[in-house]
Amino acid sequence: MTGKVHDEPSSVATEEGEVHVDGPDGVAVAMTPEAAEETGHRLITNACQAAGERRSKRKSHQESA
Repeated sequence: MTGKVHDEPSSVATEEGEVHVDGPDGVAVAMTPEAAEETGHRLITNACQAAGERRSKRKSHQESA
């Protein structure tokens, strides 16, 4: 994936039985509760994986220094 990596979290709100996400660069998405729940699970899973990759990369870099 290319493009800017953002370090600010998106805003999330509920309205009339929908979940609304407002993100950086004008991103706006409305989802059903079910889609939002699954997206949340996927975000958490991948956030944990990415954090582990960062830790592993830092550790490898420190060991080679």
